[in-house]
Amino acid sequence: MQVVITAVGPDNRGLADPIVHHVTESGANISEIQMFDHDEESVFAMYVRIETEDRSLVELHEAMQRIGAATGLSIRVWSPEERAARPRLAILTTYRPETSRALLQAIQDGEVSAEPTLMIGNRSNCRSVAEEFDVPWVLNADAEGTPDDDRLVQLCDEHEIDYIVMARYMRVLPPSTCWKYAGGRIVNLHHGLLPSFPGIRPYAEAHANRMLTYGATCHFIVPELDAGNQIIYQSTFTVPPGMPLDEIMRRGHAENEPHCFVEGVRRVVDREVQLHFHRVVAGKQPTSV
Repeated sequence: MQVVITAVGPDNRGLADPIVHHVTESGANISEIQMFDHDEESVFAMYVRIETEDRSLVELHEAMQRIGAATGLSIRVWSPEERAARPRLAILTTYRPETSRALLQAIQDGEVSAEPTLMIGNRSNCRSVAEEFDVPWVLNADAEGTPDDDRLVQLCDEHEIDYIVMARYMRVLPPSTCWKYAGGRIVNLHHGLLPSFPGIRPYAEAHANRMLTYGATCHFIVPELDAGNQIIYQSTFTVPPGMPLDEIMRRGHAENEPHCFVEGVRRVVDREVQLHFHRVVAGKQPTSV
């Protein structure tokens, strides 16, 4: 059984030792471990992927809670095998509804095996989509659209979210949130081809470079790194010379981005791919519990 442990908290000495010791003493194998110190913020972050024969995570959860209380770390224990048949999704949105609607329709049609547990927006534009598919909706932002990132984590914890999927969510998650849900648990849709066209205006930049091929990228989110090695899926479309930018963007929003997002999320929840040392690799197929 594959299990992911993340720990985030104030930097100090000896934070990793009790976690590593407990894992190894329990007979589990460590297949990946990463630790980072954010000196400017005095924050410690740790990510451990283990393989264990124990099919119950109750004791591990309890042990990590004790270690967290003793060290001041926020520790999470998660396994993709707990709800492999229908993992729970938190869908993050801002303005555009096309990608979230496409994903919810694919789930309803049985094309994506997942549970749309809740939608969280920093704007109310996509609330009607949530209501259309009877998905609980939460507006998590102030009047200017600035989200409460601590509340986002709290909501995901309370609803036992397996994957956070960002459907054109126009906000950058802070490193602490990325570490708390590290290990390939955050998926983003970028409306341009990476790494060539990052940023918030990829259509305009590609158009300015007289490109005839446009695309979208579904990728894992990792803290403090670009998406160069975290690409899950890319899809493209070609346009004739002289097509206006507005028409190119319409085609991208309405057709290409939804397809890219749905296929990317499907590959993740079906565990066709996973993140290993910040690189996308072929995943393991679900095993029966």
